[in-house]
Amino acid sequence: MLNRIVIMGRLVRDPELRTTQSGVAVTSFTLAVDRDFKNRDSGEKSTDFIDVVAWRQTAEFVCKYFAKGRMAVAEGRLQIRDWKDRDGNNRRSAEVVADNVYFGDSKREGGDSYGTPPPYGSAPASYGGGQQPAYGGYAGRGESSGFSEIDDQDGDLPF
Repeated sequence: MLNRIVIMGRLVRDPELRTTQSGVAVTSFTLAVDRDFKNRDSGEKSTDFIDVVAWRQTAEFVCKYFAKGRMAVAEGRLQIRDWKDRDGNNRRSAEVVADNVYFGDSKREGGDSYGTPPPYGSAPASYGGGQQPAYGGYAGRGESSGFSEIDDQDGDLPF
């Protein structure tokens, strides 16, 4: 059986880092994901607001480098949760449990640093060249959490 999902959209609010009682880092955020087709009546694209949950190093990474309006790519699994509301009614929620989170826009399109988002509602970056790999994708594999930026003004890159 296969349960894999990849979504790309803009954060609708700043993520907040929380911890469980046992000290595990967790964050939840919502991505505004545009549909690929236009509405027949209005001629506009609809937007889905998809809840995403990230744990441990991935959660820490998201909270450190992403903010409202920033384009993100979340990869993980779809999880359906059953719960009861305050009135005792049965409810059901769907969310993506993210294993990996990537930058969906480039540094130039995203503002002056990775922590500064573009204005909300600005044109989305293309899925290709501007995508930056995120440390969050390596959560739990013993990798170091640091990375350094390459000065793109240097014309003598080794590749």
